[in-house]
Amino acid sequence: MRRFYKALWLSGGMCSVALGVLGMFLPLLPTVPFLLLASFCFAKSSPVWQEKILHHPFIGKPLREWLQYRGIRKKGKICSLLFLWAGILISVYFVAILWVRVALLIVAVSVTLHILSFKTIK
Repeated sequence: MRRFYKALWLSGGMCSVALGVLGMFLPLLPTVPFLLLASFCFAKSSPVWQEKILHHPFIGKPLREWLQYRGIRKKGKICSLLFLWAGILISVYFVAILWVRVALLIVAVSVTLHILSFKTIK
């Protein structure tokens, strides 16, 4: 039974990594929460995979910083907000339905406030 749970946690971690990678390219899909979830799932199933994700050259450093300091670097905040707003504004431009435009802008403002609420790491 223990092997079943480890396999379940491992598959949850793999799915979370896949969603996190998709989130790098899709504006409204979050990246870091899925990668943090993947790290948690890997901690329950495979320390080897947890080490791989925490020491990955591209995504490892922000994950380690979040786990250690519970904050985001200024550069990370700026990049995430730029990509968020670029994606939202492009979507607003191409969507003709007014209520969808308004909803997108409300989501963008909400996510912006959420990102800005995190501690800034120096």
